Amino acid sequence: MPRGNIQHRENFLNHIAEQSGRPRSQHVERPAWKQQPQWQVFKHESSDKWVERFKKQCEHIHTDVIETETAGVGETVAETIGRYQAASLMMWEDPRLEEAGLNKHFREQMANLGVETHIWDKSKGRENINIAEQTHVGITYSDITLAESGTVVLFSSADKGRAVSLLPETYIAIIPQSSIVPRMSQATQQIHQRVQNGETIPSCINFISGPSNSADIEMSLVVGVHGPVKATYILINDQ
Repeated sequence: MPRGNIQHRENFLNHIAEQSGRPRSQHVERPAWKQQPQWQVFKHESSDKWVERFKKQCEHIHTDVIETETAGVGETVAETIGRYQAASLMMWEDPRLEEAGLNKHFREQMANLGVETHIWDKSKGRENINIAEQTHVGITYSDITLAESGTVVLFSSADKGRAVSLLPETYIAIIPQSSIVPRMSQATQQIHQRVQNGETIPSCINFISGPSNSADIEMSLVVGVHGPVKATYILINDQ
């Protein structure tokens, strides 16, 4: 079946309308809401204020934030890996990570320190997932970052497997300050705008707020129950 070609849509929708006992609606207009408070929250705050909110929220979600300049990203990541006492890492096949300093020189440095480095390789298929399960640190790059909730938004692709942020024992997110927006409203607006522009967006978009946790049992917070037990955000001053 060609991509984007929907088969038997009209027959299907007519059947649903008939079974529901109502006429088929042919046109739907988005309501013009009089009140849209979601756009007013933090509206007049500066980017620096969003960063303050972001760092404060990360204290609540048990996530370390380390600020650095672009030139210091590689060294900061190396220090974080050392603090985790990690023997292996896996990261996306992402030119943004290369540009941030996690390049060939960084990988050679890791090798000299006895840290095994894996790059997500789409040609390996499921083997990537098996490697991620055994890896100590996963490293990704944040596409959008939410100040209000301390959340990184990750756009998965063939070169950017979601297992990298989910399966390793610990997690590092590289976050440019320019990616920070106030809250979920702005993130979904950006995604919607990409769709309106005809761009192909990922089938999987992950919203990650620090290490995994749960408070399902008697509202007692437990961190690290079904994913990374620790998380560090490397915040790059790129503005």
